[in-house]
Amino acid sequence: MKLHLTLACTASDRTRPILDGRVTIPGVDFTFLPGEPEDIFRRALRDRAFAVTELSMGSHIVTTARGDSPYVGVPVFPSRAFRHSGVYLRAGAGITTPKDLEGRIVALPEFQQTAALWVRGFLREQYGVDTRAIRWRSGGERVAIAPPPGHDLTPLGEDPEAALDAGRADALIGPRIPAGLARGSITRLWPDYASEERAWHKRTQFFPIMHCMAVRKDIAEAHPWLPLEIHRAFARARAIALEELSLINVLRVSMPWVAAAFEEQRAAMGGDPWPIGFTRNREEIAAMIRFAAADGLITRDMPPEELFHSSVLGER
Repeated sequence: MKLHLTLACTASDRTRPILDGRVTIPGVDFTFLPGEPEDIFRRALRDRAFAVTELSMGSHIVTTARGDSPYVGVPVFPSRAFRHSGVYLRAGAGITTPKDLEGRIVALPEFQQTAALWVRGFLREQYGVDTRAIRWRSGGERVAIAPPPGHDLTPLGEDPEAALDAGRADALIGPRIPAGLARGSITRLWPDYASEERAWHKRTQFFPIMHCMAVRKDIAEAHPWLPLEIHRAFARARAIALEELSLINVLRVSMPWVAAAFEEQRAAMGGDPWPIGFTRNREEIAAMIRFAAADGLITRDMPPEELFHSSVLGER
């Protein structure tokens, strides 16, 4: 008898081979629920709505550290993104360097959002910014968090982009491009963000993890073989996606110079630009935990292994 489970994730080249049935798990019949991350994470964390789900790494670290996470992670990462591009400024705010953010009002969708976790981390460690000197204003948290000690964090009471555009915030950290960027009312802290990101990657070798896959704990306890099979299925899907990027007889991606971009990516990041598996990513995950502790989001030491099911820790 097949196991019938829900699986929620964002549709991308890395997940479509699973969503369209090219990659399957023997003995499992999934009901696929593709959607946008904000809605998936909210339903997963508040309602425990999915058996298998894409999950915010920031939220996963916070809930695991305090012992109330309903999910156990699988170290495949459907979303990774450099985030120097995601620091936006109100035009005319007088901010020209990262240090200028100190003392300013910085809006963000959520304080514990993974994009913001990474930005605060590299602001401190790459640019010497005292992130406790920033006046943080959150649009609203998907999971309840205690006010981080030593941080000025209060609810914003409005949409973060609207606050920035109207001059009620000086900067915005977020994963989506604000409409004001095209109008010129909003600028980026790093206009040539790609150069900043390449230099940071060359030094750290990090390609920031945004999301992991996760299995609800009651499901993992009832079917302890499932997390490993999830890992292997998403590894096969990722391999298909990377192979399609290199096909140029018929372009599989709507980018005219995708072949050149693929070659540039290979030169910068090697032959495996989207690394999966716990061992390969342990140092990066440890950095995320360090960032969360510096942000006051977690209050205890936590080994990276604690975030993931024991069966997948040795898988590559």
